[in-house]
Amino acid sequence: MIKVGIIGGAGYTAGELIRLLINHPETEIDFVYSTSNAGNKISKVHQDLVGSLDLKFTDTVNPNIDVLFLCLGHGNSVKFLSANTFSDNTKIIDLGNDFRLEADKIFNGKTFVYGLPELNKEAIVDAKYIANPGCFATAIQLGLLPLADAGLIKKDVHINAVTGATGAGTSLSATTHYTWRDNNFSYYKPFTHQHLGEINQSVNQLQNDFSSEIIFMPNRGNFSRGIFATIYTDFEGTVEDAKAIYKSFYAGAKFTFVSDEFLHMKQVVNTNKCLVHLHKHNGKLLITSCIDNLLKGASGQAVQNMNLMFGLEETTGLGLKATYF
Repeated sequence: MIKVGIIGGAGYTAGELIRLLINHPETEIDFVYSTSNAGNKISKVHQDLVGSLDLKFTDTVNPNIDVLFLCLGHGNSVKFLSANTFSDNTKIIDLGNDFRLEADKIFNGKTFVYGLPELNKEAIVDAKYIANPGCFATAIQLGLLPLADAGLIKKDVHINAVTGATGAGTSLSATTHYTWRDNNFSYYKPFTHQHLGEINQSVNQLQNDFSSEIIFMPNRGNFSRGIFATIYTDFEGTVEDAKAIYKSFYAGAKFTFVSDEFLHMKQVVNTNKCLVHLHKHNGKLLITSCIDNLLKGASGQAVQNMNLMFGLEETTGLGLKATYF
């Protein structure tokens, strides 16, 4: 069994990770670390786990686990790893943004591989340290990478994407209260969202002559989970040409699929899938991409990466059912 440690255990991504790992046939949770909840039952915070997990949060770590998941706020993984030492045999998967960019990927002699399996699968298999992609970044990259791989992003890319309330984490703010979020809709961080760095990095990895702008408008939706992204850019071919490019690129992908039908979010919520749809209008290719922000956009993708790192079948423990109705 793979012995697992989880840091930052009280948040949404940690909760999803625990739910996945207690049902994973090859893992055993050794500890779940939370300084604010040390000594409390995990099921007191993640209340759907009553009867499923009889384990308490701890404020100490076992340095000899097989894999460590960091579910901390952005910028806090560096602080934690600076203060805590683990075995050289311990693999690390960081769900924050501390190590995603090329400039940040090396830390204390550890080199973090960007963990988007559809882009870097071979490197992930051989990696000890993984920087799990951001949720918006995952949805948007999976919408763009086949075009980049074909060298066909020639003009600016325009993106409008909406995420559910869980994307903001568990900490309360003015825009996460029910009375504000309910029956409401708004944008935030227009043109400057932090995930643009990793999106541009991956597009340039596949299309090194890419010099256009990616223009991103992120939105907050009045639902709990899911990301729905619409992306458009100039494209000279037909929609059938585009479908052939995308289906070829994702032919070996275990969780990303090209749909011939228009998408809606209930197709992916509570799964590790990304669905992509293509539509052509007056020289513009419209790419729709949707995921569950807590699964394919975070914890599900982290487990997918763990499976690859430990030589398991990529889909192990991720056979999830969509919340369709």
